[in-house]
Amino acid sequence: MAKIKIMSVFGTRPEAIKMAPVVKALAAEPEFDSKVVVTAQHREMLDQVLDLFSIRPDYDLDVMAAGQSLTQITCRILIRLDEVLATESPDMVLVHGDTSTTFAAALAAFYRQVSVGHVEAGLRTGVKYFPYPEEINRCLTGVLADLHFAPTDLARNNLIKEGVPSKCIQITGNTAIDALFLTVDESYQFCHPTLRAWDWDRYRILVVEAHRRENWGQPLENVCRAVAELTAQHRDLAVIFPVHLNPKVQEPVRRILGDCPRVHLLDPLGYADFANLMARSHMILSDSGGIQEEAPSLGRPVLVLRNVTERPEAVAAGTVKVVGTDKEKVVSVTKELLTNEQAYGCMAQAANPYGDGQAARRIVSGLKYHFGLTNELPLEW
Repeated sequence: MAKIKIMSVFGTRPEAIKMAPVVKALAAEPEFDSKVVVTAQHREMLDQVLDLFSIRPDYDLDVMAAGQSLTQITCRILIRLDEVLATESPDMVLVHGDTSTTFAAALAAFYRQVSVGHVEAGLRTGVKYFPYPEEINRCLTGVLADLHFAPTDLARNNLIKEGVPSKCIQITGNTAIDALFLTVDESYQFCHPTLRAWDWDRYRILVVEAHRRENWGQPLENVCRAVAELTAQHRDLAVIFPVHLNPKVQEPVRRILGDCPRVHLLDPLGYADFANLMARSHMILSDSGGIQEEAPSLGRPVLVLRNVTERPEAVAAGTVKVVGTDKEKVVSVTKELLTNEQAYGCMAQAANPYGDGQAARRIVSGLKYHFGLTNELPLEW
């Protein structure tokens, strides 16, 4: 019997992190011929993750170019991936999440009449431009997908409301937790020299991570001023802020926080360094989606620097709070958690709704069932 060819396509660091457990699980199954295509929408950050998880892509589209627009990224992926699809003729293209790579790869597969499996399907804010362009990327990918691997019951309900048949949806948990459990280690030795030399007992660590397009400009400046005020008010607090390389992030962050005492502005960290940094932090301020899923598994409260989130399960569970980018609100909510042990404990001890580290195994089981390799219904999260 011929092997089922599954082509996993991803291009950004978060995608690579979350798809790595799936790629590894597929490679271990003799029934599948696993192919990996990277678009390199993030070049250096992507390569770090590929090295960490020992993944060697079969194809590297290398689409990144300085100053390119979303339109140009999408067009490059469509054109270059079409050639790969013509050569490989996969049985399914597997994509993840909400990036331009995700949507473009799903569309390229559709044009070739290749089935699409969507990992981390069904997340929604219901607001077209928040997050931008991710909300619409995810929605459009959902329209094109044949199999939907939803991380939670709420994500499945979102898909059903949009007309996706329930038989095409499987609740798996989130593969971010799989990757996290593979990476965090109490004896981990940091690669970054600042972290390697850090005295972890001297300060409470506030990790800050902010980079999203909708926060460029005044919102990001507000966040930076909030961070400066917090460090001035709390002398036992140190901030570690890995700063995204985009000039629209670098300029305001370094201008406002560059001379602040106990604020350490680092270049972007490799995934292993960042995951283990989260594990040793006190709390996290972030506009990242993935961190909302990961940090609660480590018992670390997350304040979300966005006005809406496509991950409301975390809000309902009490593991994150959405605070937006208003300076006074960021300061007041952070200060509450820094000074109120009960409030902090409620967030830190809340159960993570996103998974148990077995999502990749469930996705592989779902693929086996879909392609008739087993009659057993796949287990759900």
